[in-house]
Amino acid sequence: MGNVTDILNQKQRHSLQSTHPHETVLSATQKMNQHSIGALLVIDDDGNLVGIFTERDVLRRVVAAEKAPSRVRVGEVMTAEVACCRPETSIDDARSIFRQHRIRHLPVVDEGGTVQGLISIGDLNAHHSNHQEVTIHFLHEYMHGRT
Repeated sequence: MGNVTDILNQKQRHSLQSTHPHETVLSATQKMNQHSIGALLVIDDDGNLVGIFTERDVLRRVVAAEKAPSRVRVGEVMTAEVACCRPETSIDDARSIFRQHRIRHLPVVDEGGTVQGLISIGDLNAHHSNHQEVTIHFLHEYMHGRT
């Protein structure tokens, strides 16, 4: 069924959006709204992935905690323990990571730890749906003797 690289290649190529641990939650959420995305990678001054900031972080650690988004820094409320996968990770293994960690966004890093992309559970589902459509098409063609 393929690997994570297939999903990255299938996605429309947009620049990968990120934030800094010292950026305010307000600024980060405005960036998320501007780009219609549900997560930002948190990158430090050295270019290292130090966390992920998601809609869930905003709800649980800012809104529910009654913190002011204009005063709270991303680094204070981000998810610091980030589950990641490699480009060569199978799609089935990526799906297992999503399920096991109960997450909706998964950074893709190479063996050196450099971020290669970010996939969402929606990307995974779209890939699966496309794969199913192709299978159905080939079966339909086969049933009608056109293969």
